Amino acid sequence: MELALLQSIVDATVTLFDAEAASIASFERDPDRLEFRVAAGAQGAGAIGLSVPPSHGIVGYVFSTGQALALSDVAADPRFDRTTAARTGYIPRSIAAVPLVGEDHTLGVLQVLDKRGSATFSMRDMELLAAFARQAAAAIAAARVQRGTGRLLREVLRELGEGELTEQQVDALVAAATEVQDDDVADTPFWRLVEQVVRLRSLSDREVGLVADILEVVARHAERGVRR
Repeated sequence: MELALLQSIVDATVTLFDAEAASIASFERDPDRLEFRVAAGAQGAGAIGLSVPPSHGIVGYVFSTGQALALSDVAADPRFDRTTAARTGYIPRSIAAVPLVGEDHTLGVLQVLDKRGSATFSMRDMELLAAFARQAAAAIAAARVQRGTGRLLREVLRELGEGELTEQQVDALVAAATEVQDDDVADTPFWRLVEQVVRLRSLSDREVGLVADILEVVARHAERGVRR
């Protein structure tokens, strides 16, 4: 589920920016690294599975500083890691990258390469990219909570003498523990969307336009999925 959602985010990012590639690198431990887990676009596939030190290159800079970055001449920037770029099989001309910010630390980086038809990324582009980054951060954080819950369930049940559990049993327990109950219908994604739509009345014209752009991209992406 986590990877599917992250993949849909980079797919939508490529569509929105009409870009050559987009990817998400998440911070992983043992050893500490930024690992490119999903990518999209004509030039994105080569990044999947690659990892770099968490302070290495442009993606490492964005991760370690927590600062978004947009460059129109990547090769001229001293932070550019040409070796890693060459491993992907694609050397970008321009890049926009934003951190995936969790509650108390940075979870990774979302980046988009080479927007067709423009050599630069605007402030509005960065706002849109940040909106997608928030969704990616939420997906990663939720998945890690679920994995942590699974480990805790294993430990507790082992201590209770229930023996080893299979992955399927753990998944079932976690799903049961986190399932939305009938009396929590108001907390379903549909009603959360309704609440956010109501809030639009208090936003500025610029903010409403930003939300409309995002919803349009999501709708187009969903329509393509239905046609497949």
